[in-house]
Amino acid sequence: MGHAVKECLFTQDYLDTLLPLETSDKFFEALYGDAEDGAYDIRLEFISANAKRIVLAFNLIKRPGKCLVCSLTYGLPNVFSRHPLINIKGMVKKIEESGIRIKSWRIGDTEEQSNSLHTIPFFLNLE
Repeated sequence: MGHAVKECLFTQDYLDTLLPLETSDKFFEALYGDAEDGAYDIRLEFISANAKRIVLAFNLIKRPGKCLVCSLTYGLPNVFSRHPLINIKGMVKKIEESGIRIKSWRIGDTEEQSNSLHTIPFFLNLE
């Protein structure tokens, strides 16, 4: 994995191309029929990387006046792994197009960081 590829992959701008900011509203529109009903924004974040694995996270950031804890975020890893709007397979393909070879990927369990932030780890195992 070249140094330039690493730098490019882990910038917030690049991560926002994998999961655009408007995805949150589209996700809640598909789920509830109205984006206003969404309790959080979804944002991809870089956590760590080594020769064998890249760890990203889906940050679920509470929207003002909403309840993140009430939002059943614990069921989301299964939903995210197959939801067409989140499009994990598309993300993996884009990352591979940047020259990184991914052997497998896995979404971890929702972790409650605080009342206003839950995270879902996204593990990319490298070839």
